Amino acid sequence: MAGLLKDRVAVVTGAGRGIGRAEAIALAAQGAKVVVNDLGGEKDGSGIGKGPADEVVAEIKKAKGQAVANYDSVTTMEGAERIIKTALDSFGRIDILVNNAGILRDRMVFNMTQEEWDSVIKVHLYGHFYCTKFACLAMRSQRYGRIINTSSQAGLGNMGQANYSAAKEGIVGLTRTVARDMGRYGITCNAIRPRAATRLTITPELEANWKRAQAQGLPTLGDYDELRAMMPEHVAELVVYLATDAASNINGQVFLVGGNMIAAYPDTPPTKFLFKEAGGSWTAEELVETMPKTLAKDIINPSPPSPLDIAKK
Repeated sequence: MAGLLKDRVAVVTGAGRGIGRAEAIALAAQGAKVVVNDLGGEKDGSGIGKGPADEVVAEIKKAKGQAVANYDSVTTMEGAERIIKTALDSFGRIDILVNNAGILRDRMVFNMTQEEWDSVIKVHLYGHFYCTKFACLAMRSQRYGRIINTSSQAGLGNMGQANYSAAKEGIVGLTRTVARDMGRYGITCNAIRPRAATRLTITPELEANWKRAQAQGLPTLGDYDELRAMMPEHVAELVVYLATDAASNINGQVFLVGGNMIAAYPDTPPTKFLFKEAGGSWTAEELVETMPKTLAKDIINPSPPSPLDIAKK
């Protein structure tokens, strides 16, 4: 066992499969004691089972690491509190929280039901908040902590994923604010946008949406065949790094990670401005004349109407 995280205590949510599983195993391989949280449900959030979490715990123990399982849901305050309490009761503290649990309920926005919206927001955005809240209570008293959140490129917009996209970009805002709230206590909070082949990303439905978008000339989040080759283990090593003391000055940042690539998403200020020389505020009529020549000059509609739809008007 290596020792970058020797004697640290980590909680990983959704750690029974995919990226969470790889993160839990990688953290343990560096000496962390790990709480492997997983409800054991399907990718749409249905069902429960202890098998996935238990299997990861067994794998960590087989490699001479330390781990315990937790089967609570991140979608309630009570469940999140029990997840963090498992770390405190089992190992006496919590140093690292990796918020990873997630589900998919994809649907075009005009067909999406309230339940499909709510369930995805609950697991991703509420789940991040609930677990972070209780972890911060313990970390603040320790004056130490590392929180790594899981966003997605889908937060930048992805066909058929309004619920997932909204939750994932909300996690970016949560990350930046938690970083500011907790930095003074020695706690960092960062986010990753991972790219890896998992049961959430390699599905017939998503592949069909991907190919449909490409056929229509719409932007996609990279190449689907390339995604198939990106393993969860490629993501986990960046998470380990962000959990170490070496990353103590990295706070409120967002990283894209997949395969052999890591990239930073800087929180950049606006780069173009439009001021009215005569003073006062702009009128709509003035903007009709001015915007196409200035701020909107290089803007491209990511999903323009088809020529047939235009002809019908």
